[in-house]
Amino acid sequence: MQYYSLQDPQHKASFETAVIQGIAPDKGLYFPEQIPSLDPEFITHLHTYTDQEIGYEVIRPFIGDEIPEAALKKIVNDTLHFPFPIQKVTGHTYALELFHGPTLAFKDVGARFMAGCLGYFRRSSNRPVTVLVATSGDTGGAVASGFYNVPGVDVVILYPSKKVSTLQEKQLTTLGGNIRALEVQGTFDDCQRMVKSAFLDADIQSHRQLTSANSINVARWLPQMFYYFLAYKQMKAAHPRLVFAVPSGNFGNICAGMMAAAIGLPVSHFVAATNINDTVPRFMQNGQYEPGKAVPTLSNAMDVADPSNFVRVLQLFGNSLPALKEKFTAYAYTDKDTARTMEQVWKEHHYMLDPHGAVGYLGLQQFLAEAPELTGVFLETAHPVKFEDTAPKAVRDEIHTPPRVMSLYGKEKNATLLPADYDAFKNWLMR
Repeated sequence: MQYYSLQDPQHKASFETAVIQGIAPDKGLYFPEQIPSLDPEFITHLHTYTDQEIGYEVIRPFIGDEIPEAALKKIVNDTLHFPFPIQKVTGHTYALELFHGPTLAFKDVGARFMAGCLGYFRRSSNRPVTVLVATSGDTGGAVASGFYNVPGVDVVILYPSKKVSTLQEKQLTTLGGNIRALEVQGTFDDCQRMVKSAFLDADIQSHRQLTSANSINVARWLPQMFYYFLAYKQMKAAHPRLVFAVPSGNFGNICAGMMAAAIGLPVSHFVAATNINDTVPRFMQNGQYEPGKAVPTLSNAMDVADPSNFVRVLQLFGNSLPALKEKFTAYAYTDKDTARTMEQVWKEHHYMLDPHGAVGYLGLQQFLAEAPELTGVFLETAHPVKFEDTAPKAVRDEIHTPPRVMSLYGKEKNATLLPADYDAFKNWLMR
């Protein structure tokens, strides 16, 4: 499989090159040259396969022979070593719980898969590679966990100061070893801008070999297809007509779901639910893509005003807004909406939402009101405990803390404070 730059389709790269570079030299995101088609019989008999077998069959066409079968199966097995349960919340509304991994967030899947791929590609190299990642919350912890002590890999995580939760910050600042955290005095968009600029800086590239672990990287983005297939496997017998509602920030997650549909997964519709950082919902209404400045919200991992992966969503539909609207709807919600929903769903259905899942639930309910014949699955992307310090008081005491993260609260944060200034970041990297 070859990948081309969405800035210049003439620029092409192998899967390995796309993973190691992260972003094309012209700033474009990599996109597969062909979209494969899965055998319809595979979809029909999905329930007969293990989760790991499904993951392997789904990702294999995107990698080809660049990773041998045995090595790729091991990477998939190491990635999908925890459950992805579906929980009924009410009526035709179900939650796909993606928080049963090591850092309690959906990003464990992409981070662990990418770490496996990069570890394989770097297995015989003497030159270390530096993984740069900007995080609005969960990516940092997942990348830190996935890449911790991977030989030949150093990790640098940029996160916006005072805009991630206590547990999120502990997860990305307390491991040490090959993981370094930079606390940026700005927004996630500032962090993302600084990371993108570093990839285009010849001085830094001559000093360090860089790659990105954000969802712009194909090895982080594509494996997110796995859990859409695993959800369908659980639902297909009783509810074959599904709509997925995805809390969306950088749009890598929902774009992976739409790629899953493009290669053969039967999905009736996708709903992107955002907070008040509503660039995409506004675009869907008026056709104008006008990102503003990111605004902090309760659903902090979605505080993204200029989502990088939306260009991939558009590419899947030939950059046609009418074609996109047939399969994709986007809504935006306020913090007041979010908090009220968390309280209401706990009170009426005894299901604990995190702020991002609450936004996804709202988007699903709004869409199903117009399409009651469908069954809806919203993605519960992180464990509620990760947002315990900002949860509504009415539910805060009811949030359960998994034993495996209790010890993090007592660990000392280790992060370097930086201004939201590229020169300061460059000087730090060039040390």
